Amino acid sequence: MAPLPAIFQFRGISPTFQWPINFCLQNAAAAFVLSIITGNVSQVDRVWTFLPTIYTAYYALLPLWPNKPRLFFWPYVPQTVNPQLVQSYSPRALLMFGLVFIWMCRLSYNTWRRGLFNPKDEDYRWAIVRAKLPAWLFQVFNLVFIAFIQNVILFLLGVPTQIAAVQQPKSLSTSDYILAALALVDIAAEFVADNQQYSFQTYKRTGVHEQNEWPGARIKWTPADAKRGFVTRGLWAWSRHPNFFCEQSFWVIINLFPLLAPESPKLAPLSLKSITPIWPLLPSLVLCMLFFSSTRFTESISLSKYPEGYRAYKSRVSMFVPFLTPVWGLLLQLQGKKERVDQLVYGQDVDERKKQ
Repeated sequence: MAPLPAIFQFRGISPTFQWPINFCLQNAAAAFVLSIITGNVSQVDRVWTFLPTIYTAYYALLPLWPNKPRLFFWPYVPQTVNPQLVQSYSPRALLMFGLVFIWMCRLSYNTWRRGLFNPKDEDYRWAIVRAKLPAWLFQVFNLVFIAFIQNVILFLLGVPTQIAAVQQPKSLSTSDYILAALALVDIAAEFVADNQQYSFQTYKRTGVHEQNEWPGARIKWTPADAKRGFVTRGLWAWSRHPNFFCEQSFWVIINLFPLLAPESPKLAPLSLKSITPIWPLLPSLVLCMLFFSSTRFTESISLSKYPEGYRAYKSRVSMFVPFLTPVWGLLLQLQGKKERVDQLVYGQDVDERKKQ
C-alpha cells in the first residue's frame, strides 16, 4: 500500500514540526466533531495526559520514524530534515521524554481513579460555562478555545524537547542532572497533593478513612474537615492548589532543559526594552496563564459554595506559591484577624492542629 500523504505542508518552518502540527490540527478537528456528536466537550480533557507525551516522544525518537506516513496519524520525519537529527538520539531529549512519561503515568492514574476517562463524563466547569452563554456562542467557545487553543497549548509543551533534539548534545550536562532531580521531586510532590485531595474527597463522601492510603495522604480527617467542604490540611495548608503549582513548575523545568544547556540556543539575557528573550519560555508561560485563569474560575465556583470559609482560606493561604502563605499569615496577625481566620480554615481545634 502506498504511503499516505501529509494533510498539510507548511513552508518556512522546521521539517521536524510538519507531523506535530498536522497531528495537532487533526486532534483539534476530531475533538470538535466528537463534542458536537456526543454533546460532551471534554474530549481534549480525556487526552490531556497523553498528547504532551506523544509530542515529546516524537522529538526524542526522531531516528525511529520513517520519511513518509504509513498510516493515518503515523509519525514521520520529512526527507528535508537535517540528516544528523535522524542518525543519532539526543540524550537530553530522551531524558526529557522519560520525565514526561513519568508525569503521564501519575496524571493518568489520578484521572483514571476519578473516573474522568469515562466517555460520558464532562468537566463540571464546562456545564457552568454552557449555562452562562447562548448556545451559538458556547459552540464558538468550544471550537476556538476548548478544541483548538487547548490542543495548541499541548503542542507547545513538546517544543522544548524539539529544541533539545536539535541541539544534539553528546552527553548530559550538569544542568540536565539538576533539572531532572527537581522534576522528579516535583512529580512526587504533585502525587502527594493528588492523593491528599482524593483521600479527603473520599472521606467527605463516605465518612470512612481508607485503610490503604498512599504515603503522605494518611491524614485523620475529622467531621469538621468534611463540614468545611474543601481540603485545608497537608500540602493544601500551604497552597490552595499545590497540585497546580507542581504542574506549572514541572513544565517550567522541562522548558529550561535546552535553555540552560551549554549548547545553543541559549536563554538570552532579559531586557526591559524587548520581549524577545522570553519567547523561548512561551510553552510554560502559556500554560501558566491557562492555569491562572482556569483556577480563578474554579475558585469563583468554590467561593459561591462556601462563601465564608473559602474567602477566609483565600486570605490565609497562597493560591500557588507555598512560600507566600507565612506572609499572608503575618499580615493577618498584624490586622488582628489571624485567630478568627485560622478557626474558619483549620477547624475549631487550631492549637491542636499546629502540633500535628
